Amino acid sequence: MSQGPKTKSENEWRAILTPEQFRILRQKGTERAGTGEYEKFKGEGIYSCAGCGTPLYKSATKFDSGCGWPAFFDAIPGAVTRTPDHSGGYTRTEITCTACGGHLGHVFSGEGFKTPTDERHCVNSISIKFGDEKASA
Repeated sequence: MSQGPKTKSENEWRAILTPEQFRILRQKGTERAGTGEYEKFKGEGIYSCAGCGTPLYKSATKFDSGCGWPAFFDAIPGAVTRTPDHSGGYTRTEITCTACGGHLGHVFSGEGFKTPTDERHCVNSISIKFGDEKASA
């Protein structure tokens, strides 16, 4: 009987993720600003969790925030879990994949972006994988 994504051991995650994916998805790391493959990417499709493949974001919700990471104003309903994060000496909201618990980044509200939600989901490129809409349909 195979284990679900949330019940994988650290060694099982290490076996299926690259070292950098493991550092970010499982150890809550962050890629350097401006280095991610999806920061300026404009394709139409679905962004899924790089750990478990669960669809997380639609390209229609991606926008250019200038923050150095891919930014989305909303997630696919139920795909992302929000948790208060008190690391770094201040409070922010961590976002993780609901299916596997993989760290995606953080969500910020009230920054004044002209988006329907006034939110910025600041996501590590290494935490997500893009698939075009034809492949996702």
